[in-house]
Amino acid sequence: MNDLTSKSQQKPYFIEISLDRNGQRIDNFLISQLKGVPKSHIYRILRKGEVRVNKGRVKADYRLKAGDFVRIPPIRQSEKPKDQPGTNLLELIDRSILFEDKRVMVINKPPGMAVHGGSGISFGVIEALRALRPDFPYFELVHRLDRDTSGCLLIAKKRSALRQLHELFRTDQMQKQYLALVRGPWTGGKRKVDARLRKNVLKSGERMVEIQPDGKEALSYFEPIELYQSACLVRVILKTGRTHQIRVHAAHIGHPVAGDQKYGDGSFNQHMRALGLNRLFLHAAYLSFELAESGEISVTAPLSDELNGFLQKLK
Repeated sequence: MNDLTSKSQQKPYFIEISLDRNGQRIDNFLISQLKGVPKSHIYRILRKGEVRVNKGRVKADYRLKAGDFVRIPPIRQSEKPKDQPGTNLLELIDRSILFEDKRVMVINKPPGMAVHGGSGISFGVIEALRALRPDFPYFELVHRLDRDTSGCLLIAKKRSALRQLHELFRTDQMQKQYLALVRGPWTGGKRKVDARLRKNVLKSGERMVEIQPDGKEALSYFEPIELYQSACLVRVILKTGRTHQIRVHAAHIGHPVAGDQKYGDGSFNQHMRALGLNRLFLHAAYLSFELAESGEISVTAPLSDELNGFLQKLK
């Protein structure tokens, strides 16, 4: 469903909550969806029960669950959103589509672009897709990638597909492979990292993930592909999909990801930047799954010319 415009929204509509919104407060979700609507009005429609989740009333602090159906009532927006995706960005998203059928779409997400708007970001991939195809009835994120991570991003085009894809993620029937450049030297071969992760939110609002015994289960496999003098290109296979999982696990085993400003090594990042790397070197390279009515789908997202060129410099 598109964000509202300055025109009147005449009828209520429903949004099914995707996995990436799991745990988000309903008030924050509405603020991100109803751009230009005063917060006072959003809290008013919550208090009056005009917003419903699974046909029931909820309070402002209700935390959404994947699969919830949110009813949003008719609303007149007080002002049009100031920022909209530009033509160049829409063309970039259109060129980034790697696979599409009637039920799903996979795009090669550009680095530096959020998967959705909110938290000070006017729009992301999902809003750009809705602007690119305003007449299409349904686009929802199946999972998310960090803003600075590029590569395969899976979008559902039907509610039934979204539910099936969530189940594939939950039951580990989704194959996900990443490419990452990490600090070297790398000794030995493939490494398994089984370290539980707990997400914390600092007073500043920044999200930080730590390895803690009481955290959520997180399992990653790191496999070296090419060794360089001060770095190593690795393939990472995820068996779970926790926030910042690869970056935290890589730092945990002493091989932080190049360009990681949050969990990485400052001197290593500076050295990589001097050689020409100006972004996080983390790329969702491969996605494979089987979906009813679509069959087996395998998608590869090639590294950008920028990252390939940098690897050539390291050689």
